[in-house]
Amino acid sequence: MDMNLLAALDALLAEGSVTGAARRLGLSASAMSRTLTRLRAATGDPLLVRAGRGLAPTPRAAELRERVHELTRDVRAVLTPSVGVLEVAALERTFTIRASEGFLEVFAAGMMSAVLQAAPHVRLRFAPKPLKEALSLREGVVDLEIGVLGASAPEVRTRFLFRDDFIGAVRAGHPLLTASITPERYVAYGHVVASRRGAFAGPVDDALQELGLRREVMAVVPGFPDAMRIARHTDLVALIPRSSLVDGRSNPMSQGLVPFDLPVRTPEIAISAMWHPRMDADPAHRWLRDTVMAVCSKAAPPRRPNRLQGSS
Repeated sequence: MDMNLLAALDALLAEGSVTGAARRLGLSASAMSRTLTRLRAATGDPLLVRAGRGLAPTPRAAELRERVHELTRDVRAVLTPSVGVLEVAALERTFTIRASEGFLEVFAAGMMSAVLQAAPHVRLRFAPKPLKEALSLREGVVDLEIGVLGASAPEVRTRFLFRDDFIGAVRAGHPLLTASITPERYVAYGHVVASRRGAFAGPVDDALQELGLRREVMAVVPGFPDAMRIARHTDLVALIPRSSLVDGRSNPMSQGLVPFDLPVRTPEIAISAMWHPRMDADPAHRWLRDTVMAVCSKAAPPRRPNRLQGSS
């Protein structure tokens, strides 16, 4: 189907003349005459017939005139870039954001507060974060995903939010805190780690292996909040992102825990927002991305120190 025929039919029915329609669309009279022939074949109706020196619409053409004009106007509106200003305060929409439980513990309240203040009719649906997959973004089930970049669909757009890194955390009064935390003292206690895949080892173990050391992981849990709860009530050492303890005074997860810098260097973590490219030009989605960016920038964890704790 050639959608150009719709605009041509609209011009022909409005002008009642091949010459007039050609002038309106910037075509030659012969080109418009050929288009009229195609329209007659497509509709099965003569549309415009000779009446003296002019053309008169058939009953079918008269019936279609207003409908064709409305359709043409709607098509042009769809295919014309939006230049209007988004009225955020009047926006009524529900966005689905997929993020880890740890991220939501730290940032969800700030995001919700910013959204309610600027767009009181916008609702946020926070979805659990299973194993990494891009199908939900492709199908529009998820509007925005937040996490660490990994293998995903090549078309997915990304925006860097903040850098994070791993730290340790133990209960207040833990014997590990009685002296400088060296790699040897760090591995002397049992550990709890978070992994959606159930993995016992990670970058910390690689760094320890280079020193000829090995830690004993006693528990693997799905999320960092679970690891922190276990560490709060046992002597196990938790491995968590630094962002988990941002603003510790108001973060219930951090209560009863004492954080410390790891005695080994591990790679930093880049946290990003991900979305499908079809949402790039959507003003409302762009506003959502900017809002998430602003909240994360304000509450992002401080950069880790250059010197390892316990080293000279």
